[in-house]
Amino acid sequence: MALRWAGSATEHLVVRLEPGADLRVSLEEVFDGTGATAGFVVACVGSLTSAELRMAGEDGATRVPGPLEIVSLSGTFGPDGPHLHMAVSDGRGAMRGGHLLAGCVVRTTAEVVLGLTGAVVFHRKRDLKTGYAELAPEKAGPGGA
Repeated sequence: MALRWAGSATEHLVVRLEPGADLRVSLEEVFDGTGATAGFVVACVGSLTSAELRMAGEDGATRVPGPLEIVSLSGTFGPDGPHLHMAVSDGRGAMRGGHLLAGCVVRTTAEVVLGLTGAVVFHRKRDLKTGYAELAPEKAGPGGA
């Protein structure tokens, strides 16, 4: 499925999260406060005291001890919740990555740029083929969602 909207219908928001903030929880709160119906991570840099990730094919969380640098954060936000993946590196440069879970505490900073729009809605609906709630974007109604 592909869905297009005008770039002029997208705004950007920069957020700096301070030490002690929970990365996922904070980003969900920021998105929920924007009134947007769809969002996506444009960029993120920062550090964590440790990370809580769900690795591919696993049901539970894996704790990655820190301190850690955020190497990459990507994903989408919508009214049904976010789908976020993160890669982090430790003091030796060893990398780990997976689904971003609550419990990733900012160490010094997390500088995040989000793209936001009301032109489309990023719903998540259960896909019978995968068994997961997958992205199901749709055009927003007149005047937004």
